[in-house]
This record gives sequence, structure tokens and C-alpha cells, in this order.
Amino acid sequence: MEAKLKAIIFDLGRVLIDFDHWIAAKKLAVLTNKTPQELYNLFFDSSLVQSFEEGKISPENFFCEVKRMLNLKIGFEEFVPLWSQIFFLTDENKAVYYLAKQLRRHYTVTLLSNVNTLHFDYIKKNFPIFNAFHHIFASCELGFIKPHPMIYQKVLDKLGIEAGEAFYVDDRAELVAEANKLGIRAFVFKGVEQLKKDLFSCGVQIS
Repeated sequence: MEAKLKAIIFDLGRVLIDFDHWIAAKKLAVLTNKTPQELYNLFFDSSLVQSFEEGKISPENFFCEVKRMLNLKIGFEEFVPLWSQIFFLTDENKAVYYLAKQLRRHYTVTLLSNVNTLHFDYIKKNFPIFNAFHHIFASCELGFIKPHPMIYQKVLDKLGIEAGEAFYVDDRAELVAEANKLGIRAFVFKGVEQLKKDLFSCGVQIS
């Protein structure tokens, strides 16, 4: 018999909030001799950004490295909005948010995100979505990024639950696969209606 679910863990990006890295790439490209595509390739899946998302380098040190790599002529204060203003809410995001608020009546509702400090702070200040959650876990505070097994284990330990007592939803299949390996009941996000079906398949009644 499967363990009863105690916690429901949501990913952030492209589940509760959408984003477009091209917005930042295009704005920064104007200030460099690189194309938006080169900037996109350089930053948004790089070891530098990974270190930033793991909290291994400070925002100021991240900016210094970016400035050096791109020969930028702007200061930190000007860079931060260019880097951070890439987020927006869709109707699907809003529907997931309201679902999370419903679920928190009966479950521990949690957020787990790969996110750097600048983006995390920007979202907290500009999007009122975090009040749906009992706990918010950010990779930049935990020291690991998904799909490293330790980030999932840290969250389970902090919640005081076993893997089988957690439901997890993420838009990226490879992150879901790693969670499943640990025994977490994890599903790929394919819209709020499918999410409700996945929850129901795990015994979650939505009222």
C-alpha cells in the first residue's frame, strides 16, 4: 500500500510563473558586440549560471564575471533589471496558483526552484504568488540544483517526510525522472487540468 501523501511540491518556472530568457539576451546584446543567440548560449545553460543558481557566487561576483566576459560598460544597478525582468504570469500560471491555495488546506504545499538570488528577489518583490506555500526552497539557498539528488533529499528532510509521502510536479522531464528515482511521486507539468488528474491518481481530493 502506498504511503499517504503529506506534501505537494511545485516547481516555479513554467509552472507558477513563466519566463523568457530572450528578453534579457536581446537587451544585453545591444550593449555588447555579441548577438542575442550568443548571449543566450553563453549564459542560460552555462557553468557560470549554474554556480550562481547553487549560491556559490554572490550577485556582485556574478555581475563582475558577466561584465568581464561581455566587456559591458554598465554598472551593477543597471545590470540587475536587464537580467531580472524576464518573468510574467499566464492564465495557466494563475490557475496553478489557485490550485496550490486550495491544496494548502489539507497538505503541506511547497515550492522548489532552481533560481539565482537576483531572480528570486525580483519574483518575490513583483509577483504575489509565494503566499500559497508553507515552504519555499530555492537552489541558491540549498547549495544544489535539480536534478542533483541532494536537493530533493534536503527538501524531504526539512519537511520531515519520506519520499513516498511527497508529490512533485515540474515542467522538465529530466528533473521529474530524478525525483522518481528517489521514490517521490513526480509528474511532468502538462497544464493545470492534467495536474489535477495526476494529483487525483495519487489520492488527492481537490475541493
